[in-house]
Amino acid sequence: MKRQRHIRTHVLATLIGLTCGVLLVVILAFNLSVRGYIRSRVAAQLDAISRNAAEMWHVGMREKRGMEPFLNRPDGQTGMRGSAVLLDEEGRLLSVLNEQDEVSQELADSLAGKPIEEMDNQIVTLPSGTYAVSALRDPNQADRVLLVYVDMTAITAFSRQVNIILLLVILAAIVLSVLLSRRFARELTSPVQALSDFAREIGGGSLETRALSFPDVEFDTLAESMNHMVSELRDAKHKQETFFQNVSHELRTPLTSIRGNAEGIVCGLMEPKQAGRVILSESDKLGDLVEELLYLSRMGRTRPAGEAQTLDLREVLSLCVSEQRAEAEARGIRFAFDFDEAPVMLRIREQDAQRLFGNLLSNALRYARSEIRLCCRREGEGVFASVADDGPGVSEEDLPHVFERFYKGAGGRHGIGLAIAQSVAESNQGEIRVHNDGGAVFELRFPTGSVS
Repeated sequence: MKRQRHIRTHVLATLIGLTCGVLLVVILAFNLSVRGYIRSRVAAQLDAISRNAAEMWHVGMREKRGMEPFLNRPDGQTGMRGSAVLLDEEGRLLSVLNEQDEVSQELADSLAGKPIEEMDNQIVTLPSGTYAVSALRDPNQADRVLLVYVDMTAITAFSRQVNIILLLVILAAIVLSVLLSRRFARELTSPVQALSDFAREIGGGSLETRALSFPDVEFDTLAESMNHMVSELRDAKHKQETFFQNVSHELRTPLTSIRGNAEGIVCGLMEPKQAGRVILSESDKLGDLVEELLYLSRMGRTRPAGEAQTLDLREVLSLCVSEQRAEAEARGIRFAFDFDEAPVMLRIREQDAQRLFGNLLSNALRYARSEIRLCCRREGEGVFASVADDGPGVSEEDLPHVFERFYKGAGGRHGIGLAIAQSVAESNQGEIRVHNDGGAVFELRFPTGSVS
């Protein structure tokens, strides 16, 4: 199981790690830079001292006089002072070129017995301080060595103090990170906890919106989205309740008729054939309603099983018309066709296409007075189709709701056919709209991707 941790711990670890990482990089860069600078200045000063001391030494030896005191000049940038001493080949002190006898003796004692190669550009730490040393052998007297040195004690101490200060800064930064992370975590977890409580209430069935306001835009946006979700859920719950009420009513009506006629037959109050015809008619209505409910339920979950085919919509519309022509002729309603001469091909499941246009034709037949107009044509790279009647049209009050499940307009039945039509159109990347133009006009458009 994955180990979990609190946001506060995560924020604290991140801030401390980031702060320490940055400051450690700064310390490392500072020390490398200072060390490189000190070494370059020490090397330059050792070189200068070596030249001056060697010149004084050679002049003194050539003129057969003693060594004059060495002028101990500090470095112009670092303030480090340097000097020189004479050693024999075994590292014993022979002569001091300035007045620092104690330092010279310490250096001679620490380097005694070491070969000259180990005395070149070395850092020596003594009780009196830190020194950079360099040795130079006299070409005329092989048993003598000129050892020059630079006192690095002050600048080394300065570098050490800066490192201590930087370490103290790291400790202060860690303390500050802890304080800031606690405050930041509190500001972060408070809205998260409030939103979690809100979500828990929604999960418990409460569909009341909450007035939540946060200083952070993201949390405020999330709160607005959750309130919008609550409103949608409340609306969906209301529609579901209405849906079940209407379903119950629509199922009760044919069942009541069937039961009444069946009881009439049993009691001998109704002529069996006539009552049987009513029972069959109501059973067909009940079966159609159940089938449409099942079909709509499948469309709401996933696409129904079956392969899509490339169909000519003109043939689909003609087939749907032939299935309902008898009822139309009985009511004196004619069909008018406005089809392209060329095939109007669409990739769609045949059952979906028949459901779609069959329900639209049934709806038009219910309200038409004398004519139903059918249109089917290519429109650019897509497909356009429409079913229009010359009835009273859809009232302005009903227009926004005609595709809702079980919505009943004036003279409507169970109101599920148009919901199925919309589901089929949208599941095939299409769009369905309705408007009034001498009656109700239902228009369908399918984009390029659905056209074959």
